[in-house]
Amino acid sequence: MSPVRILLVDDHPVVRAGLRMLLEADATMAIVGEAGTTEEALEQAAALQPDLVLLDLGLGEGSGLDVLRSLPAVAPRARAVVLTMHSDADYLRAALKEGAVGYVLKQSADTDLLSALRRAAVGDVFVDSHMTRVLLEDLVDGGTRQGSEGAAPSSRRVEDILSDREFQVARLIALGHTNKEIGQSLFLSVKTVETYRARVMTKLGLANRAELVRLALREGWLEE
Repeated sequence: MSPVRILLVDDHPVVRAGLRMLLEADATMAIVGEAGTTEEALEQAAALQPDLVLLDLGLGEGSGLDVLRSLPAVAPRARAVVLTMHSDADYLRAALKEGAVGYVLKQSADTDLLSALRRAAVGDVFVDSHMTRVLLEDLVDGGTRQGSEGAAPSSRRVEDILSDREFQVARLIALGHTNKEIGQSLFLSVKTVETYRARVMTKLGLANRAELVRLALREGWLEE
């Protein structure tokens, strides 16, 4: 397989150098360009057409959110993973709303960044584990209001729709586990996990894992 082609966007050259060193140690990753401003990021994305854009939210005079908004127009196939120091739920929600498929805190980069990039490369979503709780707390009121308006089934209805095993698989998917990890945890083959996954998505009328994650967050499935 060809390496995942990544554009680094951060306004600190030292940070970019550290990220380059971390990512280039992995043979599945290739850094194809760097940018330090919003304008540079969009110019590089248009010229290079990377698979992934690893993006800081703070870019001096600009914002990574501006890059997220404009990225589909210049590099429609590129997926964006945010790497940031901001642990506020508002930043996370804004990034996801603007199309980010990953959100990693810089404090977790050494342990989580490669996983986030790998999952983003195959169309999956990754949210830093430190942010899951923050987002859950932030969404409590909004989720209650949305449920009362009939926009989503209650947690009781969802659990009634799924079998116990399907619910276990759905929750582990939302928590970010791979099919292999789920199989090992539940003593199932990868093929069986894939079957359960397909059933879950069909029964709940969901198109992808991002929608499942949003439902899980809203319904409180990820609470310990």
